[in-house]
Amino acid sequence: MDFMSFLPYLLVMAGVTYLIRAVPFTAINKKIENRFINSFLYYIPYSVLTAMTFPAILYATGNMTSAVAGLVVAVFLAFRRKSLLIVAVGACAAVLATELLMAAI
Repeated sequence: MDFMSFLPYLLVMAGVTYLIRAVPFTAINKKIENRFINSFLYYIPYSVLTAMTFPAILYATGNMTSAVAGLVVAVFLAFRRKSLLIVAVGACAAVLATELLMAAI
């Protein structure tokens, strides 16, 4: 793809990205006091991150069984308030153990 055909795509992407960030700053110039809108804006990053991460968790391994095993272990450790490193290592260990168990069978 040459630069002249790439340039319109780049400009549209830059415009859309800039507008999403700039319009709220210019349109809303006072503190938002509505509890519903504040709650909605507070949870948006978490919901977007979850929507992007959850499918990747299920399809990260070649087998859905080992992916679900890693997910279950990660959720269990997270609910037990373990650190992110412990949760990640536990999930990886669960996936490895499940893959090795399935290869042995």
